[in-house]
Amino acid sequence: MVFNSVVFAVFLATILVVYWATPARYRNIILLIGSYVFYGWWDYRFLSLLLISTVVDFSVGRRMHRTEDESQRRRWLLTSAAVNLGILGFFKYSGFFVDSLSSLTSSLGLGELSTALRVVLPVGISFYTFQTMSYTFDIYRRRIEPTRSILDFGTYVAYFPQLVAGPIERAQRLLPQVENHDRPPPRGDRLVAGIGLIAAGFFKKVVLADGVAGVVNTMFADPGTYSWISTAVGVLAFGIQIYGDFAGYTDIARGVSKLLGIDLVLNFSEPYLARNITEFWRRWHISLSDWLRDYLYIPLGGNRGSALATYRNLMITMLLGGLWHGASWNFVFWGGLHGLYLVAHRLARGGTVDAGPVRWRQAPSILVTFFFVTIAWVFFRADTFEASWQILGNILTLADGVTIGEDVALVAILGLATLFVDLTNRNGFDAVRLVRRSPALAGAAAAVVVAAVVVFSGGTPEPFIYFQF
Repeated sequence: MVFNSVVFAVFLATILVVYWATPARYRNIILLIGSYVFYGWWDYRFLSLLLISTVVDFSVGRRMHRTEDESQRRRWLLTSAAVNLGILGFFKYSGFFVDSLSSLTSSLGLGELSTALRVVLPVGISFYTFQTMSYTFDIYRRRIEPTRSILDFGTYVAYFPQLVAGPIERAQRLLPQVENHDRPPPRGDRLVAGIGLIAAGFFKKVVLADGVAGVVNTMFADPGTYSWISTAVGVLAFGIQIYGDFAGYTDIARGVSKLLGIDLVLNFSEPYLARNITEFWRRWHISLSDWLRDYLYIPLGGNRGSALATYRNLMITMLLGGLWHGASWNFVFWGGLHGLYLVAHRLARGGTVDAGPVRWRQAPSILVTFFFVTIAWVFFRADTFEASWQILGNILTLADGVTIGEDVALVAILGLATLFVDLTNRNGFDAVRLVRRSPALAGAAAAVVVAAVVVFSGGTPEPFIYFQF
């Protein structure tokens, strides 16, 4: 089930009515059932994976909390990690490693391995795996105590607004909200904020992301056909698409959650206005950046050792962060590029991040950062290394080919719209402030958003990009 569908609209309306009509102590039953229906709508067979993660980590958390023996606590933590990473590794990476090994043996003249093993990737598995693992890690570190209710924990794991594409929540933030059965129904500012976030999310997804999806898909499918101008426009279009698509999903998830009385963590904060690459990763997919920092980079040693050790830790973190996105060497290379960017920034400026609001005089730094982020997007989006290098080669050599003027104009317009969105809001249309200041202007803005969504939603809906992760 996807947000940009009639089925989801009916589902959400039903959940909201039933949820708030149910006595408080039974509401999580409705939320859990609804979340399993939401996920099972895609493929009911993979509900078993959610159930396994839920039961294992609930049990591990309880047992780890009951013992003071450090070796036993460590064994329970390793049990949780082995189960979660084992499931993730099998379903997401088994085919990737078999294919890579087969290519290696073939290049060595040893023949190809059988690559008959093809496993369907469960949607959102990377997101809920990281979310459940953070629960057991935090219990091990004695940062939180385990919940006593498997119903509450199951709801935390399967919570449908952010189940398949984040943001990646922590138990210490989301679980107490789930355990609070007496949350009041949304009224006033919370209701306006929730509806505003949902509207902003659909604008980003349907207008910005889906608006350029045709340009992106056409160019990346056959990059050798197009001129350097159309190739560059296609690359810029993907920067628009992935931001509108992912930030749009986050906005909708946060908006729906507000209607359920829950606040989700901020996941984007004007990322394309970042003044350096370190700041970019504090503004883009914030929940993943924080997870990688707290559960990978810092345990590796962070910046506590020598400069070389710090650079090593950055590279390992970003390489694994790239692999988290997908079972492809392109994703690993993309993560490695960002690792090199972060190392270069730390070498040049010690990894410091500019404080305060963005100023126009900082435009050169913003443009340089955006340039390097966009170059890396090529490897994120292209299907192969060969296609990635061909795209970059087309641009660098000013290659001849087909130039489509309408595409250039469309991307320019939606690019300006993306910049406007980034300049005027922080992860969602600030509907509350606008309604308070000028109800008439808020109504006009809402009409523009609705009209734009209607105009751009005439074609086949594009799937959310991050569903594949």
